[in-house]
Amino acid sequence: MRHTISVLVENKFGVLARVTGMFSGRGFNIDTLNVGPTSDPKFSRITATVRGDDQQLDQCIKQLDKLIEVIKVQDLASGQFAARELALVKVSADGAKRGEIVQLCDIFRAKIVDVSPSDLVVEMTGNEEKVEAFLAMMGQYGVISLARTGTLAMERTGSAAAQSTSSQQ
Repeated sequence: MRHTISVLVENKFGVLARVTGMFSGRGFNIDTLNVGPTSDPKFSRITATVRGDDQQLDQCIKQLDKLIEVIKVQDLASGQFAARELALVKVSADGAKRGEIVQLCDIFRAKIVDVSPSDLVVEMTGNEEKVEAFLAMMGQYGVISLARTGTLAMERTGSAAAQSTSSQQ
């Protein structure tokens, strides 16, 4: 089963290594991983998508909670969070193909962020399925290079857990 985990941590040296070590120590392969500061620079948010069973995940969350630098750990349940991913795609775009690629970008609400005579760099944001569909369509034009952020997620305000912890980051 796939889980999206949000971990609020103190923004200190080595915290990321300890958190990811906890996942690997419990037999989880991290599918995607994102780390960034919150609105308070003293804290960072780690968002990880992992695969594993519920029992392993519960044990992992308990172990993460024991780490001194960890403020809060959440297993974000499906439908109770907003999730987005960013992809930058460099695609081959000579003469005739360029117009088709621009139209496809419009359909997916992607932005062209760099143009050269032979290629385009496109920025695409959306849920994982939308990004995957866009990349599949771009594949027919010749993807030269690809960079993806992985999943970023935030609990929805309307969920019960969010209302009880709204004072935290």
